[in-house]
Amino acid sequence: MSSLISCVSWVKRGVASQYPSKYVLDDNELERVSKLARIELEDARVELERAHAAAKSMGKGVDEDNVEDEEDGEGNGDDADWVDEEDEPMDEDGAVAKAKPADKAKGDLSKYNLDDYDEDNSGAVALGPFSNIKGLQYYRDNNEDPYITLKEEDDENEREELEVLPSDNLLVTAKTEDEISQLEIYVYDETSENLYAHHDIMLPNFPLCLEWLDFPPASSSSSIPEDSMDTSETPTPLKKFGNYIAVGTFDPEIEIWSLDVVDAVYPDGVLGRPDKTAAHVPVPAGTGKKKRKKAKARTADAAHHVDAVLALSWNRAHRQMLASASADRTVKLWDLSRPGGAALRSFDGVHKDKVQAVQWNASDPTVLLSGSYDRTVRVFDSRAPDAGVGAVVGADVEALRWDPWETQGFYVTLENGLVLNFDARTLPSDLSKPSPARFTLSAHDGAASSIDVNPHIRGCIATGGTDKLVKVWNVTDEEVGGKRQVSLVTSRDLGVGKVFSTTFSPDDPLTLAAAGSKAKLQIWDIGANFGARKAFGAKLAAAGRDLKEKTGGGVISVANDDEDDISDDGGDEA
Repeated sequence: MSSLISCVSWVKRGVASQYPSKYVLDDNELERVSKLARIELEDARVELERAHAAAKSMGKGVDEDNVEDEEDGEGNGDDADWVDEEDEPMDEDGAVAKAKPADKAKGDLSKYNLDDYDEDNSGAVALGPFSNIKGLQYYRDNNEDPYITLKEEDDENEREELEVLPSDNLLVTAKTEDEISQLEIYVYDETSENLYAHHDIMLPNFPLCLEWLDFPPASSSSSIPEDSMDTSETPTPLKKFGNYIAVGTFDPEIEIWSLDVVDAVYPDGVLGRPDKTAAHVPVPAGTGKKKRKKAKARTADAAHHVDAVLALSWNRAHRQMLASASADRTVKLWDLSRPGGAALRSFDGVHKDKVQAVQWNASDPTVLLSGSYDRTVRVFDSRAPDAGVGAVVGADVEALRWDPWETQGFYVTLENGLVLNFDARTLPSDLSKPSPARFTLSAHDGAASSIDVNPHIRGCIATGGTDKLVKVWNVTDEEVGGKRQVSLVTSRDLGVGKVFSTTFSPDDPLTLAAAGSKAKLQIWDIGANFGARKAFGAKLAAAGRDLKEKTGGGVISVANDDEDDISDDGGDEA
């Protein structure tokens, strides 16, 4: 797949700065960036040395001098040696032609004194419309030029274009298109149903997961004062809150970017970049024509990951804590307030294969839930991981979510399309013992790649799968035969391809965002569906929320999208 959106993250209304600041490379920022750049240059140097060593071992070393000579010989020589064959006769005629006396007389220009034409004649009187200008001055910056009067208007227009209103949501997408990866930040105005791109951030590698947080990392240009528009010389305290996004990629590091800075060049923080030795850089497994598919396994390190970061979870109770899950089979904890970027703790024996998902429990902020390709889920206290409990789920874990309406309840989606619901209090500490789920949904034909639990409506969940469908379910508290009753409320193909991310809005109860293999972001207001209004109307009223009836299909795409909108009734099911 050359183009896709791997994950989407919402930003709550009123969190983003109304006027994002422009990235400024001042002395402090230059010092911070130079430290990161030196490490990256060291990584590149080590990789280059490895490539040269591999080439020499195969007897295929390259002489750089010879390469340069060959390039010069192919067409980069001096201009004096270049000959245009078509112009040879004309050159020859010009060489033998002789000026006749009459022609010489006609061509005599000595009376015009052209040799002294460029000399300054200070005694001359200036005439014409510019006679009152005594000199010209060059300004490197248009802001310094008094004759340019449009700069203030341009700055004001740019400021207005970047404005984010308190009633706007931000959505962050991790997008890869034509092997170029970036974060695309969108603004969504729910009142006018307007979705448009705001700015983007280039990434060094394929993004796999996103996690929003408001805690400024210690290694940031920490930073910026509370009021970014303040120009006073009085020192201001460092920021205690912010608007940041943590990104996990195929690289072992975790990058943290500020969403309130436009045109940023370097992240505000990097977790897991150990030192200048480049020990964490992947080592190729082979160098010949027949290369091995898998790279050599790197030695695990408690201070940083050594493989791709697959999942992130921010602790909203202990705001400086971030958990990460990796393909190196570990779960690590990070303290964002500690400079240096080393992991606070590493859980190495929780799983025996790649850890695909991890999440903190909002009600019990020391408890972690993790799921792995070893077909198990584990619940453990970060202070005593050996005393955790778990369950064997029978297939690779795709995603998981704690239920915000039940302290110990959680959902797990699997590669075989099933969605399982568990109660952590009933799970055994020994994985050899059976651990039946409270209920099971056969949700999708193919992998159930994403799930989210509605934070506004009890029992409302949304799932997305590789069958290209987004489904909304209603889970009731009624039990029949010891099993809860679950019903499908609505299902729809949103035109995003295979669905990789479905997530509810933090502000609107019946609004969710979805994205997938077509690199397209869609927002679906399920309140436009009659079945959804009927199923959740009473629950919304009980929660004190108003049900806003919408006309149309309820799907909002990016503004000025050239593609045709999805039809109103396309894919909807009662």
